[in-house]
Amino acid sequence: MIKAIALDDEHLALEVIRAYCKQQGEIQLDKTFVRPSEALEYLGKFPVDLIFLDIQMPSVLGVDFAQQIPKHIAVIFTTAHSQYAVEGFNLSAVDYLLKPFSFERFEQAIKKNQIQRKPTQEATTTQTISIRADYSLIPVALNTIKLIEGLDDYIKIHVDNRSPIVARMTMKGILQKLPESQFIRIHRSYIVPIHLIESMRNKVLLVAGRELPVGSSYEQLVKAQIAAQSFSA
Repeated sequence: MIKAIALDDEHLALEVIRAYCKQQGEIQLDKTFVRPSEALEYLGKFPVDLIFLDIQMPSVLGVDFAQQIPKHIAVIFTTAHSQYAVEGFNLSAVDYLLKPFSFERFEQAIKKNQIQRKPTQEATTTQTISIRADYSLIPVALNTIKLIEGLDDYIKIHVDNRSPIVARMTMKGILQKLPESQFIRIHRSYIVPIHLIESMRNKVLLVAGRELPVGSSYEQLVKAQIAAQSFSA
C-alpha cells in the first residue's frame, strides 16, 4: 500500500483525488491539506511515499514546495495551468495531471509511480563511485561509506577497513554522485548513509553510535526520513 497525502487549495479537487484513491485501491490517502505549512509539518512527522501537489496555490507555487520536501517522496503534480508542466518534469515529478483529469489518466500516473518504486537493492549493494584523491581515481563502494565530512573545499570520506579518503571536492559535488535513496545531508558539514541512522534527539543525530549535529535547514528533511524508516521497519 502506498501512503499518500494531497495538497490543493481547492476542496473539490481534494475530493476528486480522495475518490480516485479509494477507487484505485492501492493508494492510502492519509491526509489532505489546503495549507502548505500544515502539509510540510505533517511530512516532518509521518512517513509518506507520494504527494499529489497542486502547482498554482495562493501562498506558494507547488514547484517551490516540492523543493522543500524529502527527496524520497514521489510527486504527482495536479493543476489547471499547463504552462507549469515543464517545471514539474524538471523537478523529476512522477507525472503531471492537467485538471480536470479522468480516473484512467489518474491510474496511469499511479502506474508510473509504481514502476519507479521497484526495488533496486541488488543493483545498489555493490555500487561504487570514483573519487579523485592522491593523484588517482579511487573506487569507493557505497556500502562501505560511514560518514562524509565537509572541510572547506575538501571532503573526508570515512569508510570501512581503511583510512579516510580526503579529496578536493565540495559537499554539493559529492552529493551529486550519491544515490538520493541511500544518503542524506544532515548539516552543512555532514552527509550520512540513511541505513545507519539510529535516532534523533534535540537536533543531535545518532549515526552508527556517533553523535552528529543536525543543521536547522536540514531538520525537517531528517525528521521525515526517520519517520519513513520507522514505518518501513
